[in-house]
Amino acid sequence: MSFPPCPKCNSEFVYQDQALLICPECAYEWSANGEEAEEEIFVRDSNGNKLLEGDNATLAKDLKVKGTSDVLKVGTKVTIKRIVDGDHNIDCKLAKGGDMMLKSEFVKKA
Repeated sequence: MSFPPCPKCNSEFVYQDQALLICPECAYEWSANGEEAEEEIFVRDSNGNKLLEGDNATLAKDLKVKGTSDVLKVGTKVTIKRIVDGDHNIDCKLAKGGDMMLKSEFVKKA
């Protein structure tokens, strides 16, 4: 079974998950039956600036990492991989390590 390429990044590595087609390279999801019902989600940082996927930002305050004794310091650089709907609405990559979900109110656009 062949799926159409990703409309966002033109990747050919698309797979189906129930009623959605998903691109593993850019994490874009769309309807398998061709309906484009997904609306754009946007969030604002601590200063009120609109954040988009791919933006660079820094932490606006020290954050404790749940389950560890680590603390993420103010000014730590993050790269926003995608914006999601929910409480922790930014899926990002930290300059000091791994991936993490953060709330938009704790970052400033760089």
